[in-house]
Amino acid sequence: MKKTILICGGTGCVSSRSRPLFAALKRELIARGLADKFQLKFTGCHGFCEQGPLVLIEPDDIFYCQVKPQQAPDLAAALQAGRVAEELLYTVPETGEKVKTRHEVPFYQKQQRLVLARCGLIDPENIEDYLASGGYQALAKALTMAPEEVIAEIKASGLRGRGGGGFPTGTKWEITRNAPGTKKYVVCNADEGDPGAFMDRSICEGDPHAVIEGMLIAGYAIGADEGYIYIRAEYPLAVKRLGIALQQAEAKGYLGENILGKGFNFRIKIKQGAGAFVCGEETALIESIQGNRGMPRPRPPFPAVSGLWGKPTNVNNVETFANVPLIINQGAARYAAIGTEKSKGTKVFALTGKVNNTGLVEVPMGITLREIIFDIGGGIRGGKKFKAVQIGGPSGGCLTEEHLNLPIDYDSLLAAGAMMGSGGLVVMDETTCMVELARFFLSFTRMESCGKCTPCREGTTRLLEILQRLVEGKGQEGDLERIESLSRNIIDSSLCGLGQSAPNPVLSTLRYFREEYELHMRRQDCPAGVCKPLVRMRQRAAKLQAQA
Repeated sequence: MKKTILICGGTGCVSSRSRPLFAALKRELIARGLADKFQLKFTGCHGFCEQGPLVLIEPDDIFYCQVKPQQAPDLAAALQAGRVAEELLYTVPETGEKVKTRHEVPFYQKQQRLVLARCGLIDPENIEDYLASGGYQALAKALTMAPEEVIAEIKASGLRGRGGGGFPTGTKWEITRNAPGTKKYVVCNADEGDPGAFMDRSICEGDPHAVIEGMLIAGYAIGADEGYIYIRAEYPLAVKRLGIALQQAEAKGYLGENILGKGFNFRIKIKQGAGAFVCGEETALIESIQGNRGMPRPRPPFPAVSGLWGKPTNVNNVETFANVPLIINQGAARYAAIGTEKSKGTKVFALTGKVNNTGLVEVPMGITLREIIFDIGGGIRGGKKFKAVQIGGPSGGCLTEEHLNLPIDYDSLLAAGAMMGSGGLVVMDETTCMVELARFFLSFTRMESCGKCTPCREGTTRLLEILQRLVEGKGQEGDLERIESLSRNIIDSSLCGLGQSAPNPVLSTLRYFREEYELHMRRQDCPAGVCKPLVRMRQRAAKLQAQA
């Protein structure tokens, strides 16, 4: 039986030189006369970015990590001899044990890879791989159903938007379908810009046809014949693979006129964004597609009623669309059985920061933060103490040790002062200064503000000035009260979601680490030793005390 060698071709592993590894291994296989016994594939992200470049041998499930191009001869020799290359296996840090298969690696054991099921197992630049794994079967099935039946199935699944807001997907589709007008659009929001987030990028890189198929089903359901994928130009590999996938899908009859002979017409264009974070907001994104400056507009009317060029437009993010074929294929009831009462299915997270196992993880809704950080993530680096986790990126909030047993779902996170966001998880240890962290995230959102509305443009600037004072040892009495009051005003009066959520990291860190703020303000002291002006002040004080 011919075996398959799957080399991770996601951005993370590519940056760790998986392309030279692929080329070197290909040369070795040819030189050893093994090309007819092993099929070599360059895939999407396997997820375990910390250990890249990653190699998976199927169907044996043999998992190799941190494989360097110069180790290609050793790997080829092991394949030729029919043995396992022990030196390339993953070593469990706690026990020192080497594990042979991917499913034995703790990083994967609590994951439920549905959206990411194909990522790392197929060649994303070959539509035949997608078709062989059941691709476009959901589209074929949907085209035998009435559009209203498709929408009912999505509603029954409980799927909510994975871009951050969590709005029920089926309801959004229904509103768009019922909106007056014959010309309608489907837009995929791939403008992922949160620091440390790479969920949508990895899906586009590893399984682009799943996104396209989800958009096709949405187009059929709402009565649209045209779609756009809005993706930032900083994702060149994702742009390339989406472009290839669109060409292949059209060549196979899954895009274009009279799709699958059902009289359904649909085309998709790629629009590259210039990297403006505010274009993640749907009305700003629509303005950008139209060739205007990416700035949000007041709502209502919502895009579902008046969006692209004034026509009803359905906007969902990459992960949301990638869930759609799963739901149509397996049925709403099966999908809804995963997760919690109000948060169904799985969620993809980018796990980064001071955690041992960084990477891309997909887990069922309702899993706890503790399970993600300590079981999947392997705990905190260097044996340090867990301090907090920022969830939801610069628009999210900070959660502490008391929240480690909190089930991750939309409602629980909101109640704790955070939000799901698009799925970024940044883990912090005891060496993190929470005031500086809040300053960093606010500086990002202030810089990314489009400047259209005064509360966001001026409010975030004034808020940042207060935080800057605190980290420089120039805090004033009453600063904390000013932070709270100004934050509430920004949230209540900003035009779009960027401004309305910009103070979230500040308010959540102030809520759970108020003592740390007070030390910065009243004693000019940074307990984490991060704020350099305060560290220098502490050193000078210690020196003066020693001299006295």
